[in-house]
Amino acid sequence: GSSDSEDEARPGTAAAAAAAAKREERLRKFRELHMKRNEARKLNHQEVVEEDKRLKLPANWEAKKARLEWELKVEEKKKECAARGEDYERVKLLEISAEDAERWERKKKRKNPDLGFSDYAAAQLRQYQRLTRQIKPDLEQYEKLKEQYGEALYPTSDSLLHGTHVPSKEGVDRMVADLEKQIEKREKYSRRRPYNDDADIDYINERNAKFNKKAERFYGKYTAEIKQNLERGTAV
Repeated sequence: GSSDSEDEARPGTAAAAAAAAKREERLRKFRELHMKRNEARKLNHQEVVEEDKRLKLPANWEAKKARLEWELKVEEKKKECAARGEDYERVKLLEISAEDAERWERKKKRKNPDLGFSDYAAAQLRQYQRLTRQIKPDLEQYEKLKEQYGEALYPTSDSLLHGTHVPSKEGVDRMVADLEKQIEKREKYSRRRPYNDDADIDYINERNAKFNKKAERFYGKYTAEIKQNLERGTAV
């Protein structure tokens, strides 16, 4: 009788054990999912904080950071070279490959120094630099003038310059050629707009016409009705 009762109890015990094992497996997976969710939430929060920090930084922060890191590396390299008794500039040149040097030279030649118009002082300075780069001094003529005029060749605030120097024909021709180039270049950039014969004349000169166009561009939509009433004669 006891063996029969044990046989009947075994299936129930096995089913209960299987159910318990299944429940334990589910609880384990639930705990893993809970830990993953907490980890993801923590990482997400850290990313939000980092993104907020990046947004509050200046726009050129990455470039500044890279520049500072490069400067620190250069300082460390200089200290290492000084400790070894070596010249940093020489070591730096030895580490530059021929391909890099050629690429930098090509990039330097392609670089356009003209940054566009900013103000009249900067434009005048660029014009002065361009003219001085074109100057090719005649050393032989300079030595002749130096012998001829002596100290008068180096005038001071008390020197009388009028009539003491006569330019050479080559110098005058060079100046005239440069002025003609400037006039030709200026004519290309100061192109006049075509004149419309059918347009209304509401100006007294060209400067006033430009002013009226600017005023129309900014305030035309507000004054259109007033202008029409004035033209019809119905303005109050």
